[in-house]
Amino acid sequence: MQELACRSGLSKAFLSRLESGDRQASIAAALTLSRIFDVSLASLFESPLATEPCVIVRRADAVEKTINGLKYVPLSNAGRFFNLQPLRIRVSPARRSNEHYHHDGEEWIYVLSGNLTLSLAGKIFNLFPGDAAHFESRLPHRLIAPGPEDTQVLLVASPVSSPPVNQFNFNQHRAVPGIRMLPLPKDNPSAAVRCRDARENLKSTNLKNQKR
Repeated sequence: MQELACRSGLSKAFLSRLESGDRQASIAAALTLSRIFDVSLASLFESPLATEPCVIVRRADAVEKTINGLKYVPLSNAGRFFNLQPLRIRVSPARRSNEHYHHDGEEWIYVLSGNLTLSLAGKIFNLFPGDAAHFESRLPHRLIAPGPEDTQVLLVASPVSSPPVNQFNFNQHRAVPGIRMLPLPKDNPSAAVRCRDARENLKSTNLKNQKR
């Protein structure tokens, strides 16, 4: 503990309370400790479940939840695999309102049973069992069960996509709660310079090849 205090610049009392769970580390302290122990920052916050190479969700553990007129079951609970969010969704014909949702990322849906109407950016798509749709979820969308029975849908959402054209005016509005993600790091100026130099070198090489 004393050695770690010397190497990190953090007090021994702080480290002791941090280890026992009585204190929470700031981002600066967490970064310092991750560098000293030569581990990733993310590994300091992973649950034991997230370190498993494969996550199995048994049918008995898949608890159905209800939100915004949809019944859904999360099909994964590993915080490490944050690029995909698989869900099984049940859409009822009795779902009220006509609210459309939009958020960052992509969605892929597959109709398991029943009929589904996908309202997307002012267009209507009628889907039947075995049909699939893949779309950018920034577009206003809504899942509708035309009836008379519930519609079962397998949905895989990905919160990762290219930034919106005007990210300052873009507000996310989800039907199913999304995954909270850490913001991407800001551009590294030195990395940007290296990329610029690489582009210039490539351009120069192409010009020489054309002259030959």
